[in-house]
Amino acid sequence: MIKSMTGYGRGQAEVGDLSFAVEIKAVNHRYGDINIRSPRLLAPLETNIKKQVSAELKRGKIDVYITQEQMTRLTTKPVIDHQVAKAYIEAFNDLQQVSGCSGEISLEFLAAQKDVMVLKDVEFARDDLWTCLSLAIKNALSSIQEMRQKEGVATQIDMENRLALLSESLKTIEQSAAQVPLEWQQKLRERLARLQENGGDPQRVAQEIAIFADRCDITEEITRFNSHLDQFSDLLQLNEPVGRQLDFLVQELNREANTMGSKSNDATLTRQVVALKSELEKIREQVQNIE
Repeated sequence: MIKSMTGYGRGQAEVGDLSFAVEIKAVNHRYGDINIRSPRLLAPLETNIKKQVSAELKRGKIDVYITQEQMTRLTTKPVIDHQVAKAYIEAFNDLQQVSGCSGEISLEFLAAQKDVMVLKDVEFARDDLWTCLSLAIKNALSSIQEMRQKEGVATQIDMENRLALLSESLKTIEQSAAQVPLEWQQKLRERLARLQENGGDPQRVAQEIAIFADRCDITEEITRFNSHLDQFSDLLQLNEPVGRQLDFLVQELNREANTMGSKSNDATLTRQVVALKSELEKIREQVQNIE
């Protein structure tokens, strides 16, 4: 069954003192484009994250948002920058001498100065980080896949209905196309009769009949169009990403329809081809959302 490229999924996991929440959003894109937003401590794991996500989501613009949830154990801790603290003390002492003012530097005042105390991430083992994170990603992927599959089912049903309409339209076109040379032949025969009365060349008219019949023949285009429809239907049944293949087939179907239209020398046949192309355009729009 086919899948949509759009979707949203969320997953969470807790392992030991770690907890991560993962959100994945995906929209249409020609290729697979994965963007990750995560805490700094997960930077070394970015390659692993992309590998896990790309194994499930083959196409689409995919945004992965990762947040570290607060647990009972602190994930950050305050750290004193001794060099900065000493620099502040020296600066305050110099200011006291220059100004002639007296006063004591309180601990609270010193601690309140910029960069004297900073928060640093608590270090976790890389394996522990990945164990928890990969589980959260797995849960998020399961959620988004469920949504993409539901949309894919609805899209597939719609396209199968439209393929049936295309097939019926093609039969009507085939019947109309078979009548066009006969009607033209009758017109040319009437012309031939008039030419014979005026001493015209009957062989010339016969040649024109043959040339026209060859020029307006769309048998090959109809055969190829039917073949592409069969391939399209077969691809819809595969349990793998087929969006690019379907997009290529739609282009081929359009090419055959355009050729039919250019060969059409009959108003009725032209209208039928235009209707065929209109239905084909609706399928093309649906294909743009298939993985």
